[in-house]
Amino acid sequence: MPTLDTVIAGGPLLWLLLLASLFVGLSKGGLPGIGMLAVPLLALLISPVVAAVLLLPIYILSDVVGIWLYRKEYSLENLKILIPAGILGVIVGWSTATLVSDEIVSLLIGLLGIGFCLDRWLRKSSNGQAAKPSLIKGMWWGTLSGFTSFVSHAGAPPYQVYMLPQQLPKMIFAGTTTILFAIVNLAKLVPYYSMHPPNIESLSLALILVPIAALGTVVGRWLIQHLSEKWFYLVVQIALFLISLKLVASYLS
Repeated sequence: MPTLDTVIAGGPLLWLLLLASLFVGLSKGGLPGIGMLAVPLLALLISPVVAAVLLLPIYILSDVVGIWLYRKEYSLENLKILIPAGILGVIVGWSTATLVSDEIVSLLIGLLGIGFCLDRWLRKSSNGQAAKPSLIKGMWWGTLSGFTSFVSHAGAPPYQVYMLPQQLPKMIFAGTTTILFAIVNLAKLVPYYSMHPPNIESLSLALILVPIAALGTVVGRWLIQHLSEKWFYLVVQIALFLISLKLVASYLS
């Protein structure tokens, strides 16, 4: 774990931490997928496991800002399905932590995301009727999202595969995303820290970085508000496709 003095002294790690914190904040503001770049970014200089543990309190504290911003904009019908499913996925991930390869999970999720995007873009009837919330589909994709969020911080692709066909208003989509993953992150708190106990320096560093993440949360919501519905969903799908490519490339490299 990097020491507080080392980070404050400057250097590449400081700038990567600031950028990663901003990415986390932007994602909590509703900008889709960008938060998944935070851990790979820090993994350029430190262990991915250390990066995940270091960023978790930043995720949780910026979740507070995100929930407040979207306190009136969310799909309750979907959250009633996805929240229990996401928590179940975290429990499954914790229970199988020593059995499941992060790399294999990342590869499968990457392939899933690529296939979903290509299907949406190439299908002739791409502007069909919006799907409705489904208990069976929501439990499946929500559990998978919680599981992959736990083992590889890649919860967005399964979630988006379930949510995008519903064609919800952009602010409802963003708010549902923010609230769901805020609760999933809380569910990850005990498992993560039982496996990798934090120290005072890592928590102090997280508190220093939280204002950057909070700023990113506000900026993310502002960007969502000023994107048209068409461009918003195009950004979501492009982000999903690029992240999925990254997951596959990381496995192959």
